[in-house]
Amino acid sequence: MTKTRTDHALARPGEEGFTLLELLVVLAIIGLLAAIVAPQVLKYLGTSRSQTAKVQIQNISAALDLYRLDVSRFPTQEEGLKGLVAAPSTAGGWNGPYLQKPTALIDPWGQEYGYRIPGQHGEADVYSLGSDKAEGGAGEARDVGNW
Repeated sequence: MTKTRTDHALARPGEEGFTLLELLVVLAIIGLLAAIVAPQVLKYLGTSRSQTAKVQIQNISAALDLYRLDVSRFPTQEEGLKGLVAAPSTAGGWNGPYLQKPTALIDPWGQEYGYRIPGQHGEADVYSLGSDKAEGGAGEARDVGNW
C-alpha cells in the first residue's frame, strides 16, 4: 500500500512543524545576535568609506601629477578636477584623460571631491569633507585629504 501526503499527515499529527514557544526562542536569539552584530557592521561600514575616500584621493593626486607633467602646471581652480577627465581649452599639451570616468571625482558620500590650488597643505589639495559635508569633524565625519 502506498502512503499519500494526507495519510502521512494523519498518521503523525503532533510531529510536524514547530511550536510557538520554539519560534519565539529562535526569534529572541536572532534579535540578540542582530543587536550585538549590527553596531559592529555599521562601524566597519563607516571606516570603509573613509578608507575608500583615502584611496580615491591618492588616485586623483597621481592623476594630477601626470597632468602636471604634460601641461607643466596643475589645473587652475576654474578648470578644477574635471580637467583630469576632459581637456580644458586652456591646457596646451593635455594628453588625457588622466581619469577614465567622471564618477572618479565623486566621494563615497556622493559629493564632488574638493580641489584647492594653491593648497593649504601642499601645492594642490584634494579633499573630501566626510559624511557631515562640513569642515572638521571626527570619525565618519572627519575630513580626508592628500596631506
